[in-house]
Amino acid sequence: MFLTFIINSILVSIAVLIHYEALKILSEVIPKLKVEHRLRVLFGFFGALLAHIIEIWMFAFAYYFKIRSGYFGTLIGNSENSLMDCSYYSFTNYTSLGIGDIEPTGDLRFLTGLEALTGLLLIAWTASFMYLEMQKLWKDK
Repeated sequence: MFLTFIINSILVSIAVLIHYEALKILSEVIPKLKVEHRLRVLFGFFGALLAHIIEIWMFAFAYYFKIRSGYFGTLIGNSENSLMDCSYYSFTNYTSLGIGDIEPTGDLRFLTGLEALTGLLLIAWTASFMYLEMQKLWKDK
């Protein structure tokens, strides 16, 4: 249980740091782009989307390696526990879509809850960031 807590804490911390750095870079690069304000907004959107995808894949690899270890539980349901199954599960979990066709067992349940909460907060952070960036860009128009 202690090992699960440590690993999960590290994963959440890395996801937050990735997101922080991505938004920091975007906030520095977007104003410097010599293109229309609409294209700057799109650049910000796709940059933030890329950060989310990286974070989701990080959680997918964590599920995959935790399952392969045999110590942390598994995913049951319509799943072979392949890397693609883990990434599908991670995408649905991070976005809180929660289709329910795959269910975690064992200590993976804790990572599932943390990923959903982290995804919710990081998506909200992105929405707030994009709103502020769009406000700045529309004022510059």
